[in-house]
Amino acid sequence: MSSLPTGTITFLFTDIEGSTKRWEQYPRQMQAALARHDILLRHAIETHGGYVFKTIGDAFCAAFSSPSDALASALSAQSATQDEDWGEIGPLRVRMALHIGVADERDGDYFGPPVNRVARLLSAGHGGQTLLSEPACNLLADLLPAGVTLRDMGLHRLKDLSRIEHIFQLVAPGLLTDFPSLRTLDSRPNNLPLQPNLFIGRKKQVADVCAILRRPDVHLLTLTGTGGTGKTRLSLQAAAEMLDDFRDGVFFVPLSPVTDSDLVASTIARTLGVRESGGQPLVESLNQYLLDKQILLVLDNFEHVAEKATLLADIISTAPEVKLLVTSRVRLRLSSEHDFPVPPLDLPETKLQPLADQLIGYDSVRLFVERATAAKSDFTLTDENAPAVAAICKSLDGLPLAIELAATRIKILPPQALLSRLETKLKLLTGGAKDLPARQQTLRGAIDWSYDLLEEPEKLLFRRLAIFAGGCTFEAAEAVCDVGSRVRGEGVERTPSPLTLLPIGIDILDGMASLVDKSLLWQVEEGEGEPRFTMLETIREYAIDKLEESGEGAELRAQHASYFLTLAESAEPELRGPQQAARLNTLEIEHDNLRAALAHSLKHRDAETETATRLGSALWWFWFAHGHLSEGRRWLEAVTSDANVPFTPARAKALNGAGVLVYNQGDYLRAVELLDESLAISRELGDVRGISSTLNNLGTVAVYRGEYVQAQAFYEESLGLLRELGDKRNMANVLANLGTVASSNGDYMQMERYYEESLALQRELGDKWGMAAVLANLGEQALARSESKRATAFFRESLDLFSRLGDKAAIAECLEGLAGAVGLEEQEPIRAAELFGAAEALREVMGAPIPPSSRSRYDHNLAIARAQLDAEAWEAAWERGRSMTMEETISLALETANLS
Repeated sequence: MSSLPTGTITFLFTDIEGSTKRWEQYPRQMQAALARHDILLRHAIETHGGYVFKTIGDAFCAAFSSPSDALASALSAQSATQDEDWGEIGPLRVRMALHIGVADERDGDYFGPPVNRVARLLSAGHGGQTLLSEPACNLLADLLPAGVTLRDMGLHRLKDLSRIEHIFQLVAPGLLTDFPSLRTLDSRPNNLPLQPNLFIGRKKQVADVCAILRRPDVHLLTLTGTGGTGKTRLSLQAAAEMLDDFRDGVFFVPLSPVTDSDLVASTIARTLGVRESGGQPLVESLNQYLLDKQILLVLDNFEHVAEKATLLADIISTAPEVKLLVTSRVRLRLSSEHDFPVPPLDLPETKLQPLADQLIGYDSVRLFVERATAAKSDFTLTDENAPAVAAICKSLDGLPLAIELAATRIKILPPQALLSRLETKLKLLTGGAKDLPARQQTLRGAIDWSYDLLEEPEKLLFRRLAIFAGGCTFEAAEAVCDVGSRVRGEGVERTPSPLTLLPIGIDILDGMASLVDKSLLWQVEEGEGEPRFTMLETIREYAIDKLEESGEGAELRAQHASYFLTLAESAEPELRGPQQAARLNTLEIEHDNLRAALAHSLKHRDAETETATRLGSALWWFWFAHGHLSEGRRWLEAVTSDANVPFTPARAKALNGAGVLVYNQGDYLRAVELLDESLAISRELGDVRGISSTLNNLGTVAVYRGEYVQAQAFYEESLGLLRELGDKRNMANVLANLGTVASSNGDYMQMERYYEESLALQRELGDKWGMAAVLANLGEQALARSESKRATAFFRESLDLFSRLGDKAAIAECLEGLAGAVGLEEQEPIRAAELFGAAEALREVMGAPIPPSSRSRYDHNLAIARAQLDAEAWEAAWERGRSMTMEETISLALETANLS
């Protein structure tokens, strides 16, 4: 097989005409026929130097370095398939298309306008016919074999709507030459407007819309979505694809210019050429005209004339073969309506450093690159600017309009500079094409169009909901946005607000449902099917502006902070019990809201309410358990930095939590400072629980520093206080820590007693985190004594628990332990290297280095595993591990544990 062509490429695309129907009629015979077809096509392509880079069903996609080779391949393939005896299924006719251009190659596939163009050209042909684009004709005109000619088929509009194409047909002796009219936009009556640029992506959505419309039970399909999601362009593309499905044509009816809803019927009629006659009302004339027609009507921007939706119901009931494709920002709420929410374009992950060839497969990035290149011809996507381009698309929520407007700014701003200015998206994203409607020339204009359609109570609710960062539950919306509400949910009870905000004036649930229907709010599912509501960030920025204009912003932020303080404090007692996984998950889901509440509380500190300090003290264990060490440290040091804040249990707890996060980052001196301050406050207040907790953490710092005598003293004092309190949960933690000290002293019998007592208490309490921590300790001790099978079993059970809780730091420790156990028995050194690499990457993300007290043991285990592989194999496996997601790594680790 030839190598992958680069540079200017000749593309040959093929597929079988009418194969679907044959599969239904002759399933067994078609299986054999398709196998024979594939042999003939592949032979014709590869013997002429072609490269088959993709097959989809019976379609072949091939690339050639030489245009004449591609032409020879097409002639050979047509001759072979035409001469073949296909038996009872009848002749298989293959249509083909040739086009020349420069395309992007990624992982053996090609992307870009030339690929889209040849695919469109292919869809215009018939079985046995080979079509050529004008660029292909120009290059091949002087290279034709004897007797071969190119027939000028004229100018045609292909179904991507972006431009007119000059098409030619290959004519050769012995091949079919006469075919029906080309399947282009000119083959059926239509008024689909020519578009200024290529339709990018959305293959699945186009296919889904077409499939729904082809169902016999569907007569009305509404594409819904907020301004800028690309509803109009999607509807036009789907309509173009379905042109052959409607005998009497496809017609586009733009309704945005219609200012009077009574003019909807006359606008549709005028598009179809229907006039009033003989005193008959226009609606009746329209229905009579449509009675026996097979037509698709595309009704664009129906939202501002939605009160005339009954007109559509009349058309459907009168004309059984008419179908309606409607774009609207609101659902029409007709019984015959099928709703199709138009999603934003797919977005790349931006956590890892993306490369250009990885990003170009995402529709949002492809759209940005296409439009940026149109604005600045020398713009290219490179590995250097790829991270900024990915972040731009993500910042814009994948909204096509926003991406197109941003891409035009590439003329003056490179991607990184553009990204830095996107904090004020609505001001930056202006300057769309002057021939577009005003609402599509700026992003704010597009959203204004939707906002102006709302009733006043809906506008009030919409702007108040913007206070939520990352979305909200219905209960949270009711508690924060509607004064006087009383809600019990998520363990939170809200009492009437003391603030002066006016009531919404509508039922919150009905109001949120209406905003969902009007595409200004999205409903998503979290947890066990609990509804959650969120806004796209571009929409939220607009709503925040409206909130500030209303003068309610400050009061609403205080209400929001109060709600999430209650949420955090109600969750805290259960973060170390049977409900810990659920509570940790709730806090993770609400993390953006908690951040917003903290930011507001820090900016508007009140010594009496202590909101910021209380929030930080309630959240420190969540930050620790989910690996948000650096972020948690920043918040806790911020809330404890004000020396004027009085000594309170909340301040002591916040300092204690800060100490834990800091010592897990390896900053032991700073940790001791924080913990000492916490201990002093707790002693002054007589807060025994606070004293015992801080002593325990000081003991852990001492262990990490190798100061075991000091550590034991701290732990024993803490344990004595906890026994007096009868606090089993914290007793279990301290007992486990004492077991670690006993192990360091070589007293393994005492160690086992401590661990067993601790584990029994943890199981009694249902504290999965505590159980996982003790099991990890047991794994470490088994590994230290070279008991690899026991170590593997302990680490596996611990990892399984920690992964359910999302504790990243503990997950890293378990991965290192399993890697050591795998390497110790010389089981799979490559697997050990992968696990070590994955653990290192996870620690780097968290900013949590290996403690000095564990370093020598880690290095010892690492050396044993590394000695089993050569340097190249070790490094390759290590890097594979580093590149894995946490979920992939955990799956690999648990599989490893099961094998041992």
